Amino acid sequence: MSDSGFRMEHDLLGNLPVPADAYYGVQTARALENFHISGVPLRLYPDLIRALGMVKMAAARANFDCGQFDAGILKGIEGACQELSDGKLHDEFRLDVFQGGAGTSTNMNANEVIANRALELMGYAKGDYRHCSAHDHVNCSQSTNDAYPTALHVGMALGNVRLVAAMKELIEAFRAKGKEFGGHLKMGRTQLQDAVPMTLGQEFNAFAETLRGEVLALERIQNVLCEINMGATAIGTGLNAPAGYAEKCTEHLAKITGFPIHLAPDLIEATQDTQSYVLYSSCMKSLAIKLSKVCNDLRLLSSGPRCGFREINLPAKQPGSSIMPGKVNPVIPEVVNMVCFRVIGSDLTVSLAAEGGQLQLNVFEPVIAACIFEAQTMFMNAAKTLRVHCVDGITANADVMKHYVDFSIGTVTALNPVIGYDKATELAAEAMKTGKGILALIREKKVLSEEEIARVLDPAAMTGARVS
Repeated sequence: MSDSGFRMEHDLLGNLPVPADAYYGVQTARALENFHISGVPLRLYPDLIRALGMVKMAAARANFDCGQFDAGILKGIEGACQELSDGKLHDEFRLDVFQGGAGTSTNMNANEVIANRALELMGYAKGDYRHCSAHDHVNCSQSTNDAYPTALHVGMALGNVRLVAAMKELIEAFRAKGKEFGGHLKMGRTQLQDAVPMTLGQEFNAFAETLRGEVLALERIQNVLCEINMGATAIGTGLNAPAGYAEKCTEHLAKITGFPIHLAPDLIEATQDTQSYVLYSSCMKSLAIKLSKVCNDLRLLSSGPRCGFREINLPAKQPGSSIMPGKVNPVIPEVVNMVCFRVIGSDLTVSLAAEGGQLQLNVFEPVIAACIFEAQTMFMNAAKTLRVHCVDGITANADVMKHYVDFSIGTVTALNPVIGYDKATELAAEAMKTGKGILALIREKKVLSEEEIARVLDPAAMTGARVS
């Protein structure tokens, strides 16, 4: 140990000073020098670091079961791994999420942090790897090529649970508004033209339902993340892993995570395959498309305040212009739109990275991981932001919606079964030409009696919903 605040560590490239108080070691230190790309450190994705702790704990237990090391080393590694899973030591993961080496730097970051913390728990100094080694103990029976993708799978599954919960809260907010707005009649629109009446409640319930379908897809797709290749080591042949290790490690990881973790049937195929990421990313892309469409509708329905639809009011969050006094913009749906655009673009990156794999390994998993963890993080934040700062505070402009219903020619559609399409078309054309409402023309031309009007042209009845 040096008095300069550093300790000297060694790898195949030679000696390198490492900060004395750092839990990471020489290989992490080299990667910190090499990769200054995105400015986004691993520690910003806590689910990945928690997953690394879980995977390394499962591996340690399996290695102990197979007689690879003694109970003292196991206890030290378990203690360090538990701290990672509990959210501790995450500041030691400072590597850029963009890195070459197929994830080796991230794997070694975890190995070194766990080894050095285990050493402390065992009563030794950081860097005294004779008693607990990042390679020989923490990484025992493993390669980056099985430990790293397994951690990605587990981390994404952890993130998916939180994402689903955040989206369900947003869905419930839309459902609450659907119930609140059930008594407000309005005109539905197709191709931005008047269609037929509906309730504002039906419109908001549809927002909830369209997002619910995407959440169900996310819940179902999580199973593809639960297939792992632990025990594959370098290329799937299991070199350096003892007999039974893969099965024991998988069993331990399932118990630790609570997920239905299962071993891939062909470890050589699983080590080179990245299709699980593609499938999961595509589900998030689908959610992005749906959520962005909902935000488009919120912005359109609230457009105004004098020259737009102005059927609903979004909460005013901040002044909207540096030059136009009184202007307030729909900033919350706008920012969620931008999140959705980013997620859709990231899905293309995931697709290209998956396609770029060669032979027994895909070296581009780090960028896949960066895209997916970023998308999960932004979606969770966006769902909460949209719910708290927008949806919960939306109000309805009942008079505006009633005006549209009273003067729209869309209600003429209900006359088709009674007077025929051609006659209904004539009424619609005259309404357009004269500016009169359909109801006024019906009465003027005595097309229907008042009783028939009440029965056929009751907008509430046409919505299929009770209106108070």
